[in-house]
Amino acid sequence: MIIYIQKPIDKTENRAPLTPAAAKKLIGLGFSIEMPAGTGDKSGHPDQQFVDEGVTISTKPDDSLAKADIVFGLEIPKATTFKKMKEGAIYLGRLEPFGNEKLIKAAAKANIRLVSMEMIPRTTLAQKMDILSSQANLAGYQAVITGAAKLDKILPMMMTPAGTISPSKVFIIGVGVAGLQAIATAKRLGARVQAFDTRPVVEEQVKSLGAKFVKIDLGETGQTEQGYAKELTEEQLELQRQGMAKVCADSDIVITTAKLFGRKAPIIVTADMVAGMAPGSVIVDLAAETGGNVEGTQLDKEVVTDNGVKIIGIGKLENELPTHASQMFAANLANFTEHFWDQEAGELVLDPEDEIVQGSLLTDGGEVIHPTFK
Repeated sequence: MIIYIQKPIDKTENRAPLTPAAAKKLIGLGFSIEMPAGTGDKSGHPDQQFVDEGVTISTKPDDSLAKADIVFGLEIPKATTFKKMKEGAIYLGRLEPFGNEKLIKAAAKANIRLVSMEMIPRTTLAQKMDILSSQANLAGYQAVITGAAKLDKILPMMMTPAGTISPSKVFIIGVGVAGLQAIATAKRLGARVQAFDTRPVVEEQVKSLGAKFVKIDLGETGQTEQGYAKELTEEQLELQRQGMAKVCADSDIVITTAKLFGRKAPIIVTADMVAGMAPGSVIVDLAAETGGNVEGTQLDKEVVTDNGVKIIGIGKLENELPTHASQMFAANLANFTEHFWDQEAGELVLDPEDEIVQGSLLTDGGEVIHPTFK
Protein backbone atom coordinates (compact mmCIF):
# COMPACT_ATOMS: atom_id res chain seq x y z
CA MET A 1 0.00 0.00 0.00
CA ILE A 2 1.09 3.53 -0.79
CA ILE A 3 1.04 6.38 1.74
CA TYR A 4 1.22 9.91 0.34
CA ILE A 5 2.34 12.77 2.60
CA GLN A 6 0.71 16.15 1.97
CA LYS A 7 3.12 19.05 2.26
CA PRO A 8 1.59 22.03 4.14
CA ILE A 9 0.77 24.93 1.84
CA ASP A 10 0.59 27.58 4.56
CA LYS A 11 3.98 29.30 4.65
CA THR A 12 3.65 29.97 8.38
CA GLU A 13 3.28 26.25 9.14
CA ASN A 14 6.59 24.77 10.30
CA ARG A 15 5.42 21.26 11.16
CA ALA A 16 5.22 18.19 8.92
CA PRO A 17 3.00 15.08 9.10
CA LEU A 18 5.98 12.72 8.77
CA THR A 19 9.46 12.34 10.23
CA PRO A 20 12.24 9.94 9.16
CA ALA A 21 11.64 7.84 12.28
CA ALA A 22 7.93 7.46 11.53
CA ALA A 23 8.76 6.70 7.88
CA LYS A 24 11.16 3.93 8.93
CA LYS A 25 8.46 2.38 11.12
CA LEU A 26 5.83 2.44 8.36
CA ILE A 27 8.15 1.15 5.64
CA GLY A 28 9.12 -1.64 8.02
CA LEU A 29 5.45 -2.65 8.13
CA GLY A 30 5.43 -2.94 4.34
CA PHE A 31 4.18 0.47 3.18
CA SER A 32 5.60 2.54 0.33
CA ILE A 33 5.77 6.29 1.05
CA GLU A 34 5.85 9.19 -1.38
CA MET A 35 6.07 12.88 -0.53
CA PRO A 36 6.87 16.23 -2.19
CA ALA A 37 10.36 17.68 -1.93
CA GLY A 38 10.98 19.91 1.09
CA THR A 39 8.13 18.54 3.20
CA GLY A 40 10.31 18.22 6.31
CA ASP A 41 12.69 21.14 5.75
CA LYS A 42 11.11 23.46 8.36
CA SER A 43 10.94 20.71 10.98
CA GLY A 44 14.67 19.99 10.68
CA HIS A 45 14.47 17.01 8.33
CA PRO A 46 15.87 17.53 4.81
CA ASP A 47 14.79 15.24 1.98
CA GLN A 48 17.92 13.08 2.17
CA GLN A 49 16.99 11.87 5.67
CA PHE A 50 13.70 10.54 4.30
CA VAL A 51 15.36 9.05 1.23
CA ASP A 52 17.80 7.22 3.51
CA GLU A 53 14.80 5.52 5.15
CA GLY A 54 13.28 4.51 1.80
CA VAL A 55 10.85 7.37 1.10
CA THR A 56 10.35 8.37 -2.55
CA ILE A 57 10.48 12.11 -3.26
CA SER A 58 7.63 12.75 -5.68
CA THR A 59 8.21 14.93 -8.74
CA LYS A 60 4.49 14.80 -9.61
CA PRO A 61 2.56 15.24 -6.35
CA ASP A 62 -0.89 15.05 -7.99
CA ASP A 63 -0.02 11.69 -9.54
CA SER A 64 1.22 10.40 -6.19
CA LEU A 65 -1.95 11.64 -4.50
CA ALA A 66 -4.13 9.93 -7.12
CA LYS A 67 -2.60 6.49 -6.59
CA ALA A 68 -2.24 6.64 -2.78
CA ASP A 69 -4.19 4.26 -0.55
CA ILE A 70 -3.64 6.45 2.52
CA VAL A 71 -2.95 10.20 2.73
CA PHE A 72 -1.38 11.87 5.77
CA GLY A 73 -2.23 15.53 6.29
CA LEU A 74 -1.38 18.14 8.90
CA GLU A 75 -3.23 21.24 7.74
CA ILE A 76 -6.94 21.19 6.92
CA PRO A 77 -7.31 19.87 3.34
CA LYS A 78 -9.31 21.45 0.55
CA ALA A 79 -12.28 19.68 -0.99
CA THR A 80 -10.30 19.44 -4.26
CA THR A 81 -7.86 17.11 -2.48
CA PHE A 82 -10.58 14.46 -2.17
CA LYS A 83 -11.51 14.79 -5.84
CA LYS A 84 -7.93 13.96 -6.79
CA MET A 85 -7.79 10.85 -4.57
CA LYS A 86 -8.94 7.41 -5.67
CA GLU A 87 -12.26 6.10 -4.36
CA GLY A 88 -12.03 4.18 -1.11
CA ALA A 89 -8.72 5.76 -0.10
CA ILE A 90 -8.19 6.90 3.49
CA TYR A 91 -7.43 10.50 4.49
CA LEU A 92 -5.84 10.65 7.93
CA GLY A 93 -5.09 13.93 9.68
CA ARG A 94 -6.18 17.19 11.26
CA LEU A 95 -9.61 18.33 10.07
CA GLU A 96 -11.18 20.59 12.73
CA PRO A 97 -14.49 18.91 11.80
CA PHE A 98 -16.78 21.27 13.74
CA GLY A 99 -17.44 24.12 11.33
CA ASN A 100 -16.09 22.15 8.37
CA GLU A 101 -19.24 20.18 7.55
CA LYS A 102 -18.95 21.02 3.84
CA LEU A 103 -15.51 19.44 3.76
CA ILE A 104 -16.87 16.27 5.37
CA LYS A 105 -19.66 16.09 2.79
CA ALA A 106 -17.11 16.58 0.00
CA ALA A 107 -15.11 13.60 1.30
CA ALA A 108 -18.26 11.47 1.38
CA LYS A 109 -19.20 12.52 -2.15
CA ALA A 110 -15.72 11.50 -3.39
CA ASN A 111 -16.05 8.17 -1.50
CA ILE A 112 -13.05 8.91 0.72
CA ARG A 113 -12.76 7.36 4.16
CA LEU A 114 -12.11 10.42 6.30
CA VAL A 115 -10.43 9.98 9.70
CA SER A 116 -10.32 12.96 12.07
CA MET A 117 -7.38 12.57 14.44
CA GLU A 118 -8.93 15.19 16.75
CA MET A 119 -11.91 12.88 17.33
CA ILE A 120 -9.79 10.02 18.67
CA PRO A 121 -11.43 8.95 21.97
CA ARG A 122 -9.53 9.74 25.15
CA THR A 123 -8.81 6.18 26.24
CA THR A 124 -5.61 4.54 27.44
CA LEU A 125 -5.30 2.51 24.23
CA ALA A 126 -5.83 5.54 21.98
CA GLN A 127 -3.51 7.96 23.81
CA LYS A 128 -0.66 7.24 21.42
CA MET A 129 -2.85 8.43 18.51
CA ASP A 130 -4.27 11.60 20.13
CA ILE A 131 -3.01 14.69 18.26
CA LEU A 132 -4.91 17.10 20.52
CA SER A 133 -3.01 15.86 23.57
CA SER A 134 0.38 15.62 21.90
CA GLN A 135 0.24 19.14 20.48
CA ALA A 136 -1.33 20.64 23.63
CA ASN A 137 1.54 19.20 25.65
CA LEU A 138 4.03 21.24 23.66
CA ALA A 139 1.81 24.33 23.63
CA GLY A 140 1.67 24.25 27.44
CA TYR A 141 5.46 24.10 27.63
CA GLN A 142 5.95 26.86 25.08
CA ALA A 143 3.38 29.11 26.81
CA VAL A 144 5.64 29.28 29.87
CA ILE A 145 8.78 29.84 27.79
CA THR A 146 7.02 32.63 25.85
CA GLY A 147 5.69 34.24 29.02
CA ALA A 148 9.11 34.10 30.66
CA ALA A 149 10.75 35.67 27.60
CA LYS A 150 8.26 38.56 27.61
CA LEU A 151 8.39 39.15 31.38
CA ASP A 152 10.77 41.83 32.65
CA LYS A 153 11.71 39.65 35.63
CA ILE A 154 13.39 36.29 36.16
CA LEU A 155 11.31 33.29 37.25
CA PRO A 156 13.40 31.64 40.00
CA MET A 157 14.33 32.98 43.40
CA MET A 158 17.92 34.16 43.36
CA MET A 159 20.11 34.99 46.35
CA THR A 160 22.82 37.46 45.34
CA PRO A 161 25.29 39.78 47.12
CA ALA A 162 22.98 42.62 46.05
CA GLY A 163 20.01 41.04 47.79
CA THR A 164 17.44 38.31 47.36
CA ILE A 165 15.19 38.23 44.29
CA SER A 166 11.75 36.75 44.98
CA PRO A 167 10.40 34.10 42.57
CA SER A 168 7.90 35.22 39.95
CA LYS A 169 4.30 34.13 40.36
CA VAL A 170 2.63 32.13 37.60
CA PHE A 171 -1.12 31.47 37.53
CA ILE A 172 -2.39 28.75 35.18
CA ILE A 173 -6.10 28.61 34.38
CA GLY A 174 -7.22 25.19 33.15
CA VAL A 175 -5.51 21.97 34.17
CA GLY A 176 -5.83 19.80 31.08
CA VAL A 177 -2.87 18.46 29.12
CA ALA A 178 -1.55 21.95 28.30
CA GLY A 179 -2.13 23.24 31.82
CA LEU A 180 -0.35 20.35 33.49
CA GLN A 181 2.67 20.77 31.24
CA ALA A 182 2.66 24.52 31.91
CA ILE A 183 2.64 23.86 35.68
CA ALA A 184 5.53 21.41 35.41
CA THR A 185 7.56 23.75 33.20
CA ALA A 186 7.00 26.84 35.38
CA LYS A 187 8.00 24.84 38.48
CA ARG A 188 11.17 23.58 36.76
CA LEU A 189 12.07 27.20 36.00
CA GLY A 190 11.69 28.09 39.67
CA ALA A 191 8.45 30.07 39.66
CA ARG A 192 5.82 30.04 42.39
CA VAL A 193 2.85 28.39 40.67
CA GLN A 194 -0.88 28.43 41.32
CA ALA A 195 -3.52 26.75 39.15
CA PHE A 196 -7.29 26.65 38.84
CA ASP A 197 -9.71 24.28 37.13
CA THR A 198 -13.47 23.85 37.31
CA ARG A 199 -12.91 20.13 38.00
CA PRO A 200 -12.03 19.59 41.68
CA VAL A 201 -10.79 16.11 40.72
CA VAL A 202 -7.56 17.61 39.29
CA GLU A 203 -6.49 19.19 42.61
CA GLU A 204 -4.36 16.16 43.45
CA GLN A 205 -2.56 16.38 40.08
CA VAL A 206 -1.81 20.07 40.62
CA LYS A 207 -0.39 19.43 44.10
CA SER A 208 1.67 16.48 42.85
CA LEU A 209 3.52 18.90 40.56
CA GLY A 210 4.29 21.22 43.45
CA ALA A 211 1.73 23.92 42.67
CA LYS A 212 -1.07 25.37 44.78
CA PHE A 213 -4.65 24.65 43.71
CA VAL A 214 -6.91 27.72 43.84
CA LYS A 215 -10.36 26.82 45.16
CA ILE A 216 -13.41 28.75 43.94
CA ASP A 217 -16.91 27.56 44.82
CA LEU A 218 -18.83 27.38 41.53
CA GLY A 219 -21.54 24.98 42.59
CA GLU A 220 -21.95 21.78 40.61
CA THR A 221 -19.18 21.23 38.02
CA GLY A 222 -17.46 18.19 36.60
CA GLN A 223 -16.03 16.63 33.48
CA THR A 224 -17.29 14.83 30.40
CA GLU A 225 -16.80 11.12 29.71
CA GLN A 226 -13.81 12.10 27.59
CA GLY A 227 -12.21 13.92 30.54
CA TYR A 228 -12.84 17.49 29.36
CA ALA A 229 -14.23 20.18 31.66
CA LYS A 230 -17.97 20.68 31.29
CA GLU A 231 -19.10 24.04 29.93
CA LEU A 232 -20.02 26.49 32.69
CA THR A 233 -23.17 28.60 32.93
CA GLU A 234 -22.79 32.37 32.63
CA GLU A 235 -23.43 32.65 36.39
CA GLN A 236 -20.64 30.17 37.13
CA LEU A 237 -18.28 31.99 34.76
CA GLU A 238 -18.93 35.24 36.65
CA LEU A 239 -18.21 33.55 40.00
CA GLN A 240 -15.02 32.15 38.50
CA ARG A 241 -13.92 35.60 37.28
CA GLN A 242 -14.52 37.16 40.67
CA GLY A 243 -12.53 34.45 42.42
CA MET A 244 -9.63 34.67 39.97
CA ALA A 245 -9.38 38.48 39.86
CA LYS A 246 -7.29 38.67 43.05
CA VAL A 247 -4.99 35.86 41.94
CA CYS A 248 -4.45 37.50 38.53
CA ALA A 249 -3.67 40.85 40.18
CA ASP A 250 -0.96 39.16 42.24
CA SER A 251 0.55 37.19 39.33
CA ASP A 252 3.42 38.04 37.00
CA ILE A 253 2.35 35.55 34.31
CA VAL A 254 -1.17 34.27 33.66
CA ILE A 255 -1.68 31.39 31.22
CA THR A 256 -5.18 30.50 30.05
CA THR A 257 -5.81 27.09 28.47
CA ALA A 258 -9.62 26.80 28.17
CA LYS A 259 -9.74 25.94 24.49
CA LEU A 260 -13.04 24.16 23.84
CA PHE A 261 -12.86 21.75 20.92
CA GLY A 262 -15.58 22.63 18.42
CA ARG A 263 -16.84 25.68 20.31
CA LYS A 264 -15.91 29.31 20.89
CA ALA A 265 -13.63 29.76 23.86
CA PRO A 266 -15.19 31.31 26.99
CA ILE A 267 -14.01 34.72 28.21
CA ILE A 268 -12.34 33.96 31.52
CA VAL A 269 -10.13 37.02 32.05
CA THR A 270 -12.08 40.25 31.55
CA ALA A 271 -10.76 43.72 30.75
CA ASP A 272 -11.36 44.72 34.39
CA MET A 273 -9.23 41.80 35.56
CA VAL A 274 -6.45 42.79 33.16
CA ALA A 275 -6.68 46.38 34.39
CA GLY A 276 -6.05 45.12 37.93
CA MET A 277 -2.74 43.49 36.99
CA ALA A 278 0.63 45.17 37.49
CA PRO A 279 2.47 46.89 34.60
CA GLY A 280 4.83 44.47 32.87
CA SER A 281 2.70 41.42 33.68
CA VAL A 282 2.19 38.91 30.87
CA ILE A 283 -0.87 36.92 29.81
CA VAL A 284 -0.47 34.02 27.37
CA ASP A 285 -3.83 33.02 25.86
CA LEU A 286 -3.71 29.48 24.45
CA ALA A 287 -7.30 29.75 23.18
CA ALA A 288 -6.61 32.62 20.76
CA GLU A 289 -7.55 30.50 17.71
CA THR A 290 -11.10 30.02 18.99
CA GLY A 291 -11.73 33.59 20.11
CA GLY A 292 -9.54 33.72 23.21
CA ASN A 293 -10.05 33.39 26.96
CA VAL A 294 -8.91 36.97 27.54
CA GLU A 295 -10.82 40.11 26.67
CA GLY A 296 -8.52 41.99 24.30
CA THR A 297 -6.68 38.98 22.82
CA GLN A 298 -5.81 39.37 19.13
CA LEU A 299 -4.85 36.27 17.16
CA ASP A 300 -1.12 35.99 16.46
CA LYS A 301 -0.42 39.40 17.98
CA GLU A 302 1.02 40.86 21.16
CA VAL A 303 -1.24 43.52 22.65
CA VAL A 304 0.03 45.96 25.27
CA THR A 305 -2.81 47.39 27.34
CA ASP A 306 -3.07 50.94 28.68
CA ASN A 307 -1.78 49.77 32.05
CA GLY A 308 1.22 47.98 30.49
CA VAL A 309 0.03 44.35 30.57
CA LYS A 310 1.14 42.23 27.61
CA ILE A 311 -1.49 39.89 26.13
CA ILE A 312 0.00 37.25 23.81
CA GLY A 313 -2.39 35.34 21.56
CA ILE A 314 -0.22 33.16 19.33
CA GLY A 315 -2.55 30.67 17.61
CA LYS A 316 -0.39 27.54 17.53
CA LEU A 317 2.46 27.77 19.99
CA GLU A 318 3.45 24.19 19.18
CA ASN A 319 4.34 25.46 15.69
CA GLU A 320 7.31 27.21 17.31
CA LEU A 321 8.72 23.80 18.24
CA PRO A 322 8.44 22.13 14.81
CA THR A 323 10.96 19.34 15.31
CA HIS A 324 9.26 17.84 18.34
CA ALA A 325 5.75 18.86 17.25
CA SER A 326 6.29 16.99 13.96
CA GLN A 327 7.80 14.04 15.81
CA MET A 328 4.70 13.69 17.99
CA PHE A 329 2.16 14.36 15.22
CA ALA A 330 3.83 11.88 12.87
CA ALA A 331 3.98 9.29 15.64
CA ASN A 332 0.23 9.73 16.26
CA LEU A 333 -0.54 9.02 12.59
CA ALA A 334 1.93 6.15 12.38
CA ASN A 335 0.53 4.59 15.56
CA PHE A 336 -3.02 4.74 14.18
CA THR A 337 -1.87 3.16 10.93
CA GLU A 338 0.08 0.41 12.70
CA HIS A 339 -2.83 -0.35 15.03
CA PHE A 340 -5.25 -1.02 12.18
CA TRP A 341 -2.76 -2.56 9.72
CA ASP A 342 -3.59 -6.13 8.75
CA GLN A 343 -0.39 -7.46 7.21
CA GLU A 344 -1.97 -10.66 5.91
CA ALA A 345 -4.80 -8.81 4.17
CA GLY A 346 -2.41 -6.07 3.05
CA GLU A 347 -4.78 -3.27 4.05
CA LEU A 348 -5.90 -0.97 6.81
CA VAL A 349 -8.93 -2.61 8.39
CA LEU A 350 -11.21 0.01 9.99
CA ASP A 351 -13.61 -2.17 11.94
CA PRO A 352 -16.89 -0.26 12.49
CA GLU A 353 -17.27 -2.01 15.87
CA ASP A 354 -13.92 -0.69 17.11
CA GLU A 355 -14.22 2.16 19.65
CA ILE A 356 -11.43 4.20 18.08
CA VAL A 357 -12.94 3.85 14.59
CA GLN A 358 -16.38 4.76 15.88
CA GLY A 359 -14.97 7.94 17.38
CA SER A 360 -12.79 9.12 14.50
CA LEU A 361 -14.10 7.75 11.16
CA LEU A 362 -16.37 10.43 9.70
CA THR A 363 -17.16 9.07 6.23
CA ASP A 364 -17.27 5.62 4.61
CA GLY A 365 -18.96 4.05 1.59
CA GLY A 366 -19.81 7.45 0.11
CA GLU A 367 -21.73 8.57 3.22
CA VAL A 368 -21.22 10.62 6.37
CA ILE A 369 -21.40 7.93 9.06
CA HIS A 370 -20.27 9.65 12.26
CA PRO A 371 -23.39 10.30 14.39
CA THR A 372 -22.22 13.80 15.35
CA PHE A 373 -22.03 14.95 11.72
CA LYS A 374 -24.45 12.62 9.96
